[in-house]
Amino acid sequence: MKKVFVILTILTLLIVSACSSKSTGEDAGAEDKKWSPEKPIEVVAPAGPGGGWDTTARMVTQVFEEENLIDKRMPVVNKAGGGGAVGWAYIAGQKSSNHHLFVSSPPLILVPLNGQSQYSHEDFTPIANMIADYGAFAVKADSKWNTLTDLFEDMKTDPTKISVIGTSSPGSMDHMQFIKIAQAAGVDVKKVKYLSDPDGGGMTALLNGSVEVYSTGVAETVEQVRAGKIKVLGITAEERLEGEVLSDFPTTVEQGIDETFINWRGFFGPADMDPAAVEYYTAKFQELNDSGAWDEMRKKYGWNEMFITGDDYKDFLNKEREEMQVLLDELGLAK
Repeated sequence: MKKVFVILTILTLLIVSACSSKSTGEDAGAEDKKWSPEKPIEVVAPAGPGGGWDTTARMVTQVFEEENLIDKRMPVVNKAGGGGAVGWAYIAGQKSSNHHLFVSSPPLILVPLNGQSQYSHEDFTPIANMIADYGAFAVKADSKWNTLTDLFEDMKTDPTKISVIGTSSPGSMDHMQFIKIAQAAGVDVKKVKYLSDPDGGGMTALLNGSVEVYSTGVAETVEQVRAGKIKVLGITAEERLEGEVLSDFPTTVEQGIDETFINWRGFFGPADMDPAAVEYYTAKFQELNDSGAWDEMRKKYGWNEMFITGDDYKDFLNKEREEMQVLLDELGLAK
């Protein structure tokens, strides 16, 4: 009997040992499949310094590094031109790279739709949307218009007499955010006189009286409002923003215009990224989004939280494309 017991004991130990070895091997295999960066991660802002893409890229990388969320350097590289098209072409040339990211927003949908880029959001790997920014419509401090309603009433009479300037090319974001709101207010948007200054001279043109209205991002107006040189007639958010100066900006909705425009901003990688790298970056952006440091950064720039990843992000982008296609078709700007 004792001999049988000893044999059974030995067999049990052998089975347990085999299972343990198998489990360890499986765990090691799973560990091997995990990815982490092996060198600096280049983050591309597809525009010059100082704009929304550049600011978002630099603030994101700053928090990543200061909070030690990623232990590799994340240099921001500016690739300006073509309303983003130059930067997108550069990233397209980094196919399969796990060490390149870029920030983008509605122009990634609008610019391809109006024929100014061969690359669209479908040519890249969406990783995470981080924020919602909003458009702002500004005029000089001494302008006769004090509300969007005042402005649009004059534009209904003759849109061609009022010049609107933005950094974006015709058919891209600064143009389309104004068109979307003006159309909801009853303006004949096909007659709106929109001027593009890709070199960022929109504020200068407004201040020197060359144009009457500046369509831009909320953050780009704060300093001049604080200096008393301009006033913001309306912003495209559903609700007023929080913060000094920002909370004074009236929304389009509260002025009786039932329309908004979200300037979403998120991060993408090249096509054919390793799924393990995508998983790594998605987790890191989640950590960033949940951090107190990033919350403070959002408040500083008047950005709202808008965190989307995975299939939800792809669905969101596809829906945005459908809506923008309709608007561009109406203007005759779709290619």
